[in-house]
Amino acid sequence: MTEQPAKPAKATKPTKATKATGRRTRTWARLSPLLRLLILTQLAFNIGFFAVLPFLAEHLGTAIGLAGWMVGLVLGLRTFSQQGLFVVGGALADRYGVRPVVLAGCVLRIAGFVWLGYAAQPWAVIGAVLLIGFAAALFSPAVESEVVRQAVLWEEAGGGSRTRVLALFTVAGQAGAFVGPLLGATLLEVDFRAVCLAGAGVFVLVLAGHFRLLPQHLPGRVRVRARGGLRSLTRNGRFLALCCAYGAYLLAYNQLYLILPGEVERTSGSQAPLAWLFALSSLLVVTTQLPVTRWAAHRLDLRRSIGAGLLLIAGGFVVVAAARPAGWTGTAGLLPAAGFVVLLTLGQMLVAPAARAWVPDLAEEGRLGLYTGAISSVSGLIVLIGSSATGFLLDTGLPPAVPWLVLATIPVASVALLPRRG
Repeated sequence: MTEQPAKPAKATKPTKATKATGRRTRTWARLSPLLRLLILTQLAFNIGFFAVLPFLAEHLGTAIGLAGWMVGLVLGLRTFSQQGLFVVGGALADRYGVRPVVLAGCVLRIAGFVWLGYAAQPWAVIGAVLLIGFAAALFSPAVESEVVRQAVLWEEAGGGSRTRVLALFTVAGQAGAFVGPLLGATLLEVDFRAVCLAGAGVFVLVLAGHFRLLPQHLPGRVRVRARGGLRSLTRNGRFLALCCAYGAYLLAYNQLYLILPGEVERTSGSQAPLAWLFALSSLLVVTTQLPVTRWAAHRLDLRRSIGAGLLLIAGGFVVVAAARPAGWTGTAGLLPAAGFVVLLTLGQMLVAPAARAWVPDLAEEGRLGLYTGAISSVSGLIVLIGSSATGFLLDTGLPPAVPWLVLATIPVASVALLPRRG
């Protein structure tokens, strides 16, 4: 019997997920080795960081026994010592280069996590948290400013929009934020100290890798004089307006660690679903950040992208506020929290890359590290004040929807602060 020729395989139409993965791969393959290293750095930073941070508020409230306002203050101090001092790290990177600043920050982060794991008194917790924050104030603006600078060079060389590189940077960070809480939740079955030591271990690996791979002198980077930049920055009204709007976004994002854990505890009776909500946020960014960035680049300028993101974030707070009086628990009670996380994440995907991409257009030449740090420093101060106020609201006995509604008004009001493009 003669064999029949095999029928040709039917072509499979590429899915949206396949297309998105292909675009990410093509963009990644075209990047320079330095950009790839810096993007992978963000991945590693966030794995170590998010293994610890989502569980800090509960640890402070139960194991340490701090009041709600004190927990809010400690979390605000952590953010301020990190974001608030970014301007210092950025200026040091402009002056001395990226490599020494990154290595010093990793050493301090390792020490801070180890200290936090063994801290049992409020003063010790505050000291460890401040050290953890200051460590990031060194390495994060150094890495971020160099990624922004390299993204601009990539755009000028015809590689594509700088927002695509910055979106990849965001994706890497959220991939780390996806893995980190899962790692922390697993180790939390042992104790909080094990979580802190694991976070320190991740940064030991980061320190060793950067000591070996990060160049001492980066091509095209010019070191500037130490003085003079801060004065011109404080007179840059358009840049400061962007900082305030970005601070409203960061304050809203910080509620993942302050107000959301209490809501999850109320509805489910444990902190276990919190790790999955963080995973949901990270998974959304990893899978949809580049398509969202590409969609926004064709339809919205940077100002409108940030404004739309802030309105989505406000909507997330309204969802929980509207559902809170019903007092739902169990799976139904977690749905508003999940809606909050989804809308907050969608808003973040519009705000974060656009704000980073806007900074080079507003920064003084040769001071990109300073300006990259300053946008986080101003927003860190906003978070410090806002987190303390939020903790106070939670302790006052007001109707449970009130704190969520108050927080919803902040990103809405900040839309008016955005400077005009020009």
